[in-house]
Amino acid sequence: MLLRVDSDRMRADFDALAEIGATPDGGIARTTFSDAHVAARAWFQERAREAGLETHVDSAANHSAVLPARDPGARTLMLGSHLDSVPQGGRYDGALGVLGALEVIRAVKDADLDLPVALEAIDFTDEEGTLIGTFGSYALAGQLSPSLLAAPRGGRERLVAEFERMGLTEDGVLAASRDPATLAGYLELHIEQGPALERSGIDIGIVTGIVGSSSFRLVFEGDARHAGTTPMDARRDAAVGAAAFVLGVRETVTCDFPGCVATVGDIATEPGSFNVVPGRATLRMECRSPDAAELDALEQALVELAHEVTGEFGLDLTVERVGRFEPAPTDERVRSALTNAALALGLTTMELPSGAGHDAQALAAITPSGMVLVPSVGGISHAPTEHTAWEDCVNGTNVLLGATVALASDAGEHVVPVRHP
Repeated sequence: MLLRVDSDRMRADFDALAEIGATPDGGIARTTFSDAHVAARAWFQERAREAGLETHVDSAANHSAVLPARDPGARTLMLGSHLDSVPQGGRYDGALGVLGALEVIRAVKDADLDLPVALEAIDFTDEEGTLIGTFGSYALAGQLSPSLLAAPRGGRERLVAEFERMGLTEDGVLAASRDPATLAGYLELHIEQGPALERSGIDIGIVTGIVGSSSFRLVFEGDARHAGTTPMDARRDAAVGAAAFVLGVRETVTCDFPGCVATVGDIATEPGSFNVVPGRATLRMECRSPDAAELDALEQALVELAHEVTGEFGLDLTVERVGRFEPAPTDERVRSALTNAALALGLTTMELPSGAGHDAQALAAITPSGMVLVPSVGGISHAPTEHTAWEDCVNGTNVLLGATVALASDAGEHVVPVRHP
């Protein structure tokens, strides 16, 4: 008989968690280290303790629930995701993966299975990038650096203030890494956040790899002049240059980089008045590709586009790289375990890359990692209308459970820690 999770228990937990940081429009506001985020993490650990699991918090503020193995020296098979959200997020992103991990471990414990590895459900810190992005998982994987902490995505001043408020130190964060030899693998359940599964009528997505991403801050500098007395042909209008760049980004990616995406997610003009020609426009841009070489080429093309635009409109340009995350392939044996678990449940599967970044991206560098995706209604995510049918949530968690038992049972022979170059 196939082991299955307790759907009712998991649904009660999901509904309770969704109340923490709930917004009037049905979404979630649990940005990193906000009161709601702190409360959600405390709730997670309390539910773990109620289930008789061990709990701990590491020096990067990752929160864990652990079912130890009989052998205290056994390796650990990790499962997890994140409880933080974007400012106006949905109830499923990240949260489903943490709750699914907790429910899998409870199901194993309830069944009194004697597995040769410890199981750990982990809630990683700051996956969404309020401060840095996939912060906790990169700390655990030993991939944070002093230079990244010195120039974080969310701003250095904010990082320092939040570290102080939460009792974190940079030395502690850099010391949070795990020895890969102690890990047996990592599994993550997540909503797809796109339309492919729903459009194809497929139950389960098996992730082949996670796209890499690069982010930049660009500043277009012109001249702030009187909007009524400065002729159109005498202007160095930074906003016009910014607008031309945004349109050019779309055309460049659509025409020359199919399969990639790029987004200008923020534009701020100064001085920001009706009657003054904008003298400065600051843009935040991100681009993504599943291939590292293609990501290099895409970066170069977009930076060259920015220079062309500033030349056309007589502007000055400053380009600052804010961050880069490399593409991460998933492990073939882990993919097979997830696929077999789905097929055993009578579920349909398809392999696909993940266009969103995930904590598995960091873990893939130090231990065999894989992801299982469930359909997102309308492909909507990072919005209050984000939704996944509960049946799909349960299906994904049962796949996670089946793969966990299979990989844990076979840990001695197959799940061997590796380092990707």
